[in-house]
Amino acid sequence: MWSLIFHTTYRKPVLIVGNGARSAGISELIYEFIIKTHIPVLTTMNTVDMIQDEYRIGFIGTYGNRVANMILNECDVVISVGARLGLRQIGHKKELFAPKAKLIRCDVDQYELARIIKEDEEDYTMDAKAFMKQLLAEDIRDYTEWWNNCMEAKKLLDDYDDTDGNKLMKKISELLPKNPIVTVDIGQTVCWAAQSLSFKGTEGRIIIGGSYGAMGIGLPYAIGSSISMNNGITYCITGDGGLQMNIQELETVRREKLPIKILVVNNKELGKISEIQRGSYNDRYCITTAESGYTVPDFVKIANAYGIKAANVSNYERLDEYKNWMLDDEPCLLNIMLTSGTLLIPKIKWETCTIKPDLDEEMQKKINALINA
Repeated sequence: MWSLIFHTTYRKPVLIVGNGARSAGISELIYEFIIKTHIPVLTTMNTVDMIQDEYRIGFIGTYGNRVANMILNECDVVISVGARLGLRQIGHKKELFAPKAKLIRCDVDQYELARIIKEDEEDYTMDAKAFMKQLLAEDIRDYTEWWNNCMEAKKLLDDYDDTDGNKLMKKISELLPKNPIVTVDIGQTVCWAAQSLSFKGTEGRIIIGGSYGAMGIGLPYAIGSSISMNNGITYCITGDGGLQMNIQELETVRREKLPIKILVVNNKELGKISEIQRGSYNDRYCITTAESGYTVPDFVKIANAYGIKAANVSNYERLDEYKNWMLDDEPCLLNIMLTSGTLLIPKIKWETCTIKPDLDEEMQKKINALINA
């Protein structure tokens, strides 16, 4: 039996959980670890749903929550469980990943661990459940002060970077029941959901395609999820582009009487692609915006044609008018309008591992006092 040496010199530890932790079925062990040690737990985009309710801080990486990336930059030890720590988490310069921290990695796949991130890292090729049980057996002191500082920083930054996309996800969160099943399509939508969608309870699921870029998966995921729960209520958050990839599956939803709530984030553009064209190709748009030839149909009329009730929602603040639709046992489609050109922020500039846009000076001082001390 090996022993994980948790040095008494560690002042600001964090745990990162990835999809390997989900596969190992260790959610309960993760929450037990938080309650025992008060060590903050961060996630990858694929596992944002593993840490919810009052324990949620956020996910790390390119479009991760600002507070999560700032904590990562200031911690002195990272324990990574089942997270591959790929390009979107560590960037192009490995030496800038968690620059002040010792790295401890657990993965069942020896080939993942063969990809060295830090020269002095400690690697454990073993099942995540066995690793967490051993970690829980360690005599680790209580880190309540560090936990409280991180949570206070989170509270200060909760609304700081919010765009209308983030505000929409927070409004959706208010209307969701406890422990919901939510599927999310690819594009800007998945980033906003990962940043700002939150649950009541710790057993809900956010099912996303991660970094595979499989645009159009939202509705098929929702159909499969609903059927797997004996036609249970499922929430599908998709974009106007993503829905058009598989819009014919509305027939399946109607025929099988699946109570899927389809929430279309409609900014009348392929937002993530147009954002790349704006930033990397000098505003040379190609079939991603209305001006460059991209078109969006009348989703309400299409849903009605399939026999599914639907409505246009002029902005996220009006979603409250449809809260009964969100909870009944019928399928529905809500076409929620969002301003075109809404950008994804914050974003890590990987060349320097800095988070853009910068915090204002006063806020930076407040956060530094909490997590840099």
